[in-house]
Amino acid sequence: MRFRNVAGFAAALLIGALCGSLIGPRPALAVAREIIELQRDVTTLLQGQKDISTQVTQDHTVMRTLLEQSNDTVGKLNGTMSGLQKSVQDVQANSGARLDTMSTQVQGLSDNLEEIKSRLGKLNQQLVDLQNTVQSLDAKISGGSVPAGTQPSSAPSGPAVSPASSPAGATSGPAPSADTLYSNGLRDITSGKYDLARSEFEDYLRYYGDTDLASNAQFYLGEIAYSQRQYSQAVSEYEKVLSNYPKSFKLAPARLKKGMALIELGQKSSGVKELREVVKRYPGTEEERRARAKLKELGVAATAA
Repeated sequence: MRFRNVAGFAAALLIGALCGSLIGPRPALAVAREIIELQRDVTTLLQGQKDISTQVTQDHTVMRTLLEQSNDTVGKLNGTMSGLQKSVQDVQANSGARLDTMSTQVQGLSDNLEEIKSRLGKLNQQLVDLQNTVQSLDAKISGGSVPAGTQPSSAPSGPAVSPASSPAGATSGPAPSADTLYSNGLRDITSGKYDLARSEFEDYLRYYGDTDLASNAQFYLGEIAYSQRQYSQAVSEYEKVLSNYPKSFKLAPARLKKGMALIELGQKSSGVKELREVVKRYPGTEEERRARAKLKELGVAATAA
């Protein structure tokens, strides 16, 4: 028992010595090594921080250069876009003028065709009348009703009678024929000779204002004014078609162009009203399609709410 206690005491002393050596102060050499390693680590950290600072400065310089280049590029793009927008606006304006001119020319060609048809009809009727006259003369000659040596009278005697369509009190020479005036007007308006065409259509209305083609001549006076951007005059000429020729087949194009001329004058509400009237009165026509397109361009509905 005693031996057992001594052995236990010795073991306790050994364990205490070992623990004391572990928790006691370290040798100076080990501490110096750790300080050197710590200084090396601090130096490494400081160098790393310096490298990072240098890299950040370089990156900042590069980013600033890139930003300045980007600003310059954006400025150039803005200038280019402004130039492109102006070019597009110019092209749209020129295209609109060309389309209006082409529309006028196509309308003139269409009326030329109608005039030719009308002339052919008149010529056909004249041929029929001439044949009837010849047959009548043949019948009279065959029946002996015309004495030998005499000729049938083709015109009444007496002073010449001026045409009913000539203006009263005219002292100048005979007016050109209706066909000549109208044909010349169409030819000149389709070739862009607007001043000459205006004079010819005005003469047509002066001498032949009660004929079937008078409303056409009046309409073309509006077209000439519109083509020359005299929009107030164009509105007045188109209105005469609507007021003076209620049965004219030019009513739809006259109302359409009147509305467009009003819009050009800045009278948007009045112009929109006329275009809506075209949509309402002339469904299924080319004029209705153009009126709807213009209303859509203006951002308004085709019919009033």
